[in-house]
Amino acid sequence: MKKVIFTEKAPAAIGPYSQAIEANGMIFLSGQLPVDPATGEFAPGGVTEQTTQCFENIKNVLAEAGLTTANIVKTTVFLADMSLFAEMNAVYATYFESDFPARSAVAVKALPKGALVEIESIAVRG
Repeated sequence: MKKVIFTEKAPAAIGPYSQAIEANGMIFLSGQLPVDPATGEFAPGGVTEQTTQCFENIKNVLAEAGLTTANIVKTTVFLADMSLFAEMNAVYATYFESDFPARSAVAVKALPKGALVEIESIAVRG
């Protein structure tokens, strides 16, 4: 069985996908772009601000499922350029207290709407 997770506190899906799906106690979050759900626009600024917005969106989707970033076991970070890694990583570290999740970070040719960063994650209950 799978359950769709949706919150208006994160950007709505702009295609045939869900913000998150829960299956067997695992929550699979779609990649979160740095879109402010209140404005529909990217968070103003650079990769620091965009990474912050990605995580705020992740936190809001997780909250809808009754979870926090402490439940995240895996993330994948997509960057427009690896030169942005250190700035992204500094923000990333502030969203976890200990027992950091497994992570991959890759540079891609381009991200939707010209974003500098997109972050997807997997969380578990318990």
